[in-house]
Parts: sequence; C-alpha cells; structure tokens
Amino acid sequence: MRKIDEQDILQRFQRPETKRAAFEEMVGAYSRQLYWQIHHLLQNHDDTDDVLQNTFIKAWRGIDGFKGDAALSTWLYRIAYNESITWLKQRRQMASIDDEDFVEQANFAADDYFDGDETEELLMQAVSTLPAKQRQVFCMKYFEDKKYEEISSLVGTSVGALKASYHIAVEKITNFLQLKE
Repeated sequence: MRKIDEQDILQRFQRPETKRAAFEEMVGAYSRQLYWQIHHLLQNHDDTDDVLQNTFIKAWRGIDGFKGDAALSTWLYRIAYNESITWLKQRRQMASIDDEDFVEQANFAADDYFDGDETEELLMQAVSTLPAKQRQVFCMKYFEDKKYEEISSLVGTSVGALKASYHIAVEKITNFLQLKE
C-alpha cells in the first residue's frame, strides 16, 4: 500500500468540506492492495471488483464510526476480508453446497487479468482448492509477505492458529502439485 498520513486523512474525514477528497485519497492509496487481497479469495476479476466496491461503500458509510483503535489500513483490510467471506457464503448458499465441501475451481487461463505461466497457473489452481480462510492466510503470508502478527490483527485469529493454518495450506498445495506432475 502506498504510504499516506492516516491521521491527516482521518482529520479531513471529520470536516464536510474535505471528506470527499480524503475518501478519494484513501481509495487511491489502498485500492490495489485490497484488490489483490480480495482476488486471492475470490479468484475472479469481476467478483473482486464488486467486492472491492462494496468494501469502499461500507468504509464510506462507516468512517464516522471509526474510532482509530487500529490503523485505517487494518480497518479497510478487515472490511474487505469480511465482505469477501460474505460473498463466498452467499455464493455457497446459492449453490446449495456444504461449507466443508465448497471449492471454487478457478479457470485462470480464461481470466484476462491473469498473466502467469503454466507453473503459476498450477499454483493458483492449488490455492483455489483451499478453504477460504486457509487461502487468505496463505496468500497474505506467501504473496504479500505479511508477518503473522499483522495477519492476526487483520483476520482476528491467533498467531498460533495462523501458523498451523499456513502449514496445512502448504501441505495441501504441495500434495496438489505432486498429483499434477
């Protein structure tokens, strides 16, 4: 994420004449990172765009209630994560599939926004077989190189549970890739 002065933005959110400009700056600063966070979970560009838009709508509606207990970026990550999980649950309900059995098999070669090679496509297919929470932990750790402590504050799970989840995800991905050899 592009570094911005969060305190300055929060102060500008308090004044009606600068609120819109502060929001536009926040969107510009955080859109790219939030897009990829959401995309790692949803595996589809159009769905990701929809959830990203919902994330910023919720942020706009909720900014007056933001107390500043966490960083603005953490708050936005949390909204994006919750919106992604809500979208996945709604999708699951529409498909009438049990939570444990729901796996979204992504077709990355057909996605105009995926520009990886065959190895990257296999890795992303393996990642797409993970349950949503494991997928999120794996993507934040592997692709975004986030520390467990930071992931913990974003998803509200203990560091120990995150480490276990990451380890299990790596094993599942390894098994998937070995089967494809």
